[in-house]
Amino acid sequence: MEHPFGYKHYVAYYRVSTQRQGASGLGLSAQRTSVSSFIYNRGEIVAEFTDIESGKQNNRPELLKAIAHCKQQGGVLLIAKLDRLTRNVAFIFTLRDSGVEFVCADMPEANTLTIGVMATMAQHEREVIGDRTRKALAEKKRAGFVLGKPENLTAEATQKGLVIRQQNARAHENNRRAAAYARSLRGAGENWSDIAATLNEHGFRTRRGKLFQAVQVQRLIALFN
Repeated sequence: MEHPFGYKHYVAYYRVSTQRQGASGLGLSAQRTSVSSFIYNRGEIVAEFTDIESGKQNNRPELLKAIAHCKQQGGVLLIAKLDRLTRNVAFIFTLRDSGVEFVCADMPEANTLTIGVMATMAQHEREVIGDRTRKALAEKKRAGFVLGKPENLTAEATQKGLVIRQQNARAHENNRRAAAYARSLRGAGENWSDIAATLNEHGFRTRRGKLFQAVQVQRLIALFN
């Protein structure tokens, strides 16, 4: 089949902020619809990657895989909306400098400059909201309010929170892959520090986007035992 001029191969990247959204498809369905509408008669999707992470995180494993795929195969990174990519302006320009072509389905005519400006504004808005929240909490504290809920400090509530965090950690796809890899390395006789270094070298990160340490590897394997 002969393709029209300008026909391209796209690598679609989707992101949802919570495990609940990832499991239910909320948000993800709308992103897929936006991407499908964009590529009509423009090209085809050759690969898809989905992260369940906060927009504040830059070390998202599936996004890094999508970028690597674009570099290796010469594809165009396609995102439904700019805020699905990142709210960190530094990352926008890191992506630009990597040489990977990318486009946002909601504003395909935008260039690197306009995308950079919008990312800067999004980051500034996030910082302003955070600053406003901190100031409001400080004012309440000065006025004598007790911040937080005392009932959440009970042993039962603490244990309940731990169980929920463990469930979320087990549901995280990157954690499952990292645990399986770490378990195989441990079975081969590797020590905890070497396993952590190997995971980091292969692009694995903790659920919060940080580098693995020996103690975190131990906890990860224990989590899935």
